[in-house]
Amino acid sequence: MADLHGDRNLSVVVDTTLMDWQPSPSPGVWRKRLELVGDSEKGMVTSVVKFAPGAQFSDHAHPLGEEVLVLDGTFADEHGTYPRGSFTLLPTGSRHHPVTPEGCTLFVKLCQYSGADRPTKRLDSTDAAAWIQTGPGRRIFPVFNEDKWPEKIYLARLDPGVRIPLHDHAAGGEELFVIEGSLADENGHYRAGTWLRFAPGSEHAPYTDTGCLLYVKIGHMG
Repeated sequence: MADLHGDRNLSVVVDTTLMDWQPSPSPGVWRKRLELVGDSEKGMVTSVVKFAPGAQFSDHAHPLGEEVLVLDGTFADEHGTYPRGSFTLLPTGSRHHPVTPEGCTLFVKLCQYSGADRPTKRLDSTDAAAWIQTGPGRRIFPVFNEDKWPEKIYLARLDPGVRIPLHDHAAGGEELFVIEGSLADENGHYRAGTWLRFAPGSEHAPYTDTGCLLYVKIGHMG
């Protein structure tokens, strides 16, 4: 496969609910690739991945790191079990053997968390106490924010009717995945399962009539 949405100077909207599942090299593991740069199996990639019950990947390394958000079901490896809402960050040099007895669906980013001195994180976003109120009807679950690295990663929950003022993404762009509910802005409406990438310099004024839960990553496209 050639590069897919590899030019980060371009904004992109992908509704994954309209995509067909494609097989991976591992039996029972299917994927919808949203962004790919480089080798089709070892390059930088952003995907939605589905494991059938009992499916697994053989033990493997992540030379440039991995992010995994569990969208449904239960994911596991030799380090733990991760139900819906779990978020793991594995830095350069990490290894694991993923399995799933009951099946699961994941949002996965490979080769986008490089650096052996980055922290390994295994987080549970269902912990209500870990959410921070950032404004009326707006809460975030912090995932990654360290001064030495340019990006910030968090989950955001917006109540119905929340409107966010017009703002730009001059400092490194923004990436969103709509996990629940729906989001909108002056350019369209984005239901659950939509992946959005806003290029550096772009701007918008998002809002939600229904309320929504979002994956958010900013500052990484500088």
